[in-house]
Amino acid sequence: MKFLLSLIFTLHTSLSLAQKKYDIILKSIENNVSKYESVANQIWSFAEVGYQEEKSSTLLQKTLLEEDFSIETGVANIPTAFVASYGSGGPVIGILGEYDALPGLSQQAVPYKLTGNDKAGHACGHHLFGTASAAAAIAIKNYIKNQKIPGTIKYYGCPAEEGGSGKVYMVREGLFDDLDVALHWHAADENSASAGKSLANKTAKFRFYGVSSHASGSPQNGRSALDGVEAMNHMVNMLREHTTESTRIHYVITRGGNAPNVVPDFAEVYYYARHEKRDEVQNIFNRIVSAAEGAAIGTETTMDYEVISGVHELLHIESLQRRMHKNLEKIGGYFYDEKEKAFAEEISKTLGVKLNTNYVKDIVPYNPVGKAGGSTDVGDVSFAVPTVGLRAATWVPGTSAHSWQAVAAGGTSIGIKGMMVAAKTLALTGMQLIDDPKAISLAKKEFLNQRGLDFKYEPLLGDREPALDYRN
Repeated sequence: MKFLLSLIFTLHTSLSLAQKKYDIILKSIENNVSKYESVANQIWSFAEVGYQEEKSSTLLQKTLLEEDFSIETGVANIPTAFVASYGSGGPVIGILGEYDALPGLSQQAVPYKLTGNDKAGHACGHHLFGTASAAAAIAIKNYIKNQKIPGTIKYYGCPAEEGGSGKVYMVREGLFDDLDVALHWHAADENSASAGKSLANKTAKFRFYGVSSHASGSPQNGRSALDGVEAMNHMVNMLREHTTESTRIHYVITRGGNAPNVVPDFAEVYYYARHEKRDEVQNIFNRIVSAAEGAAIGTETTMDYEVISGVHELLHIESLQRRMHKNLEKIGGYFYDEKEKAFAEEISKTLGVKLNTNYVKDIVPYNPVGKAGGSTDVGDVSFAVPTVGLRAATWVPGTSAHSWQAVAAGGTSIGIKGMMVAAKTLALTGMQLIDDPKAISLAKKEFLNQRGLDFKYEPLLGDREPALDYRN
């Protein structure tokens, strides 16, 4: 009995000492909130779209350079991608950072919609994502340095998540191959770290070429490229009836001609195909291509297409996910002050909901079965290395991503408070994993079982070079 009591006391003391070490590092994040707020707000104001994030990437690199990280720039043939590293030996922990904005969603930090928002805006909170991940990486660096222990922390500067598949090229280049675990997070309207899912996705621009002519004086001489696009869209819309339930197909006509009285000799349509499984995405995409080919034949036009992006579904590791959830509970949520509450109430009115801050101040209960909605190139990372993430409440509850309300809240202290929750949770998880090689070994076993022993990575975007001009 004495031995058992002594063992319990020793374990409790050891855990308490470890937590004290972690608490010191977590406090250092809080002490630098103004610094990280400045970084996030600058990136929010830059609002640079995919592969054009020159100022945002430079600022994050500078922030990490000042903290003794070594930086490799222009990785994977992408000018705005980089990897920042500190330490030596294992474990090797990676943290993903994003910083691209979305086109056409410019918005000030006010609770009403502004008109003329044709410029880009951070409607998915990537200014917060990139900054919180940098803060966590710096905290883990300080832990390795202060404790004088082996270990390496890597920050991955990942551009063009929004449709550009930046991480896919980085995976293809083997940049994640030496990692033991990758950590990530995302902006949201709640604090949660349940098992996440995402849809695999393949995108392409379909371009039709016809013959221009006077639309009234000599229509018989024209062959409308826009007819090709519209015929394709019609066939794809009929195709929807004969796809599996989780299939998602979206498109926008990006070029449709310049004047009604001129038969368009060029038109372009941009397509997304999504599904829970990457193999089915490829099948759906092939059927979309067949529709495009048929449309070209029927309208006597010609067609070609360019694959723009392609991402895998997200692979989640249960042991890592439960650890992340437990740590998120330790960090906890936050409360709105009076000014923030007034702002949130005004935003709630535009959403048609009553303000409920339960999952801003609290944590969503763990759910082992996630539901897929959007897509992310984190999926490809999750097939290269055990990967785990969380979501933090940076938006007013009820807010959808890719909305003006998300941009607005992301430019306020609400966004900053949620960002700090994410930074602390990532840092705590990273420090624990450095101290717990058994947890990493377990995660790797789960990873191999989930991925399959015969898995061979094949990017859905093939061997194309990074689509650096896809936003032009």
